[in-house]
Amino acid sequence: LSGIRSDMAKSMPEGNITLDQKAAEYVGTTTRFPSMQLNVGGGDDGISWTRNGVSIPSMSHLQALFDALFLETDEAHKRRLARSYKLNSSILDLVREDASDLKRRLSSNDVEKLDEYFTSVREVEKRLQMSEAWLNKAKPKVDYQLPKPLPTSFYEEVPLYYDLIKLALITDSTRILTYSINGWSGDSGLPGVRQGYHALTHHGQDPTRLKELTIIETFHAAQLARFLGDLKRTQVEGESSLLDRTMVLFGSGMGNASSHSNRDLPLILAGGGFIHGEHKDFPKVGEKQTPACNLYLSMLQRFGLEIDHFGTSSGTLEGLA
Repeated sequence: LSGIRSDMAKSMPEGNITLDQKAAEYVGTTTRFPSMQLNVGGGDDGISWTRNGVSIPSMSHLQALFDALFLETDEAHKRRLARSYKLNSSILDLVREDASDLKRRLSSNDVEKLDEYFTSVREVEKRLQMSEAWLNKAKPKVDYQLPKPLPTSFYEEVPLYYDLIKLALITDSTRILTYSINGWSGDSGLPGVRQGYHALTHHGQDPTRLKELTIIETFHAAQLARFLGDLKRTQVEGESSLLDRTMVLFGSGMGNASSHSNRDLPLILAGGGFIHGEHKDFPKVGEKQTPACNLYLSMLQRFGLEIDHFGTSSGTLEGLA
């Protein structure tokens, strides 16, 4: 979601900041969570990065996600959290003082690294201040409960995450979410699928693997369609639907996982008031090849950012609006 390889980050003005984090900077403290990162399938996907090259951990437990969004914290726990925020803030103050003394004795290269560290400290500070500001604000109440016991199979978990994403948007708990469905190695629980997702993507054109991979991809497409349908049926602000007010980008970081190619990415853009209903095939090679960042820039502008460049963008995508 950055369009930037990690080894290119230092040469870019905003590093390898990802689409969601650029938008989150714009939203600021408007919502309880400036952004949320979710994943199913386990592992730390590293899908979201700050401008300082910090990978933001994802939430991978349904109950923890539900509790963060909707479970009200008791007063005793709030007091403990408030004390914790103040303690962490004091620690950051001490770190800043020590680092300021150290800075005067460093070389120019080391000063640059220390400045990056300072910026990371300021980011942590902002998150602490925001958490403290929202601590005593009531969380929204929803008429929704997770099933008991919680499912353990992949195909049962996926739709529940979509449900919580919709609720997070409806309640304006956040306006920016990433949802990564990882290449798990175990049993998906899907009928007809015996191998792990990651192994199947390295299919080498084997018909058996392709057949199982098709079952998984069909499942993903069906879950996306269900989610988009839910957004479309949810009315907000008069005659608008939640889908009209929400940009949904669905796809993969690889055009061909079998060869680990990240070119010719298959992406679906839904909602957000864009022009839909057709397949757009943009130039892939030569001087006119189309960076994914052109799409990201188009989305950021639609989100309200007054910018003319993002990552490796060469402009916006034509024909979207």
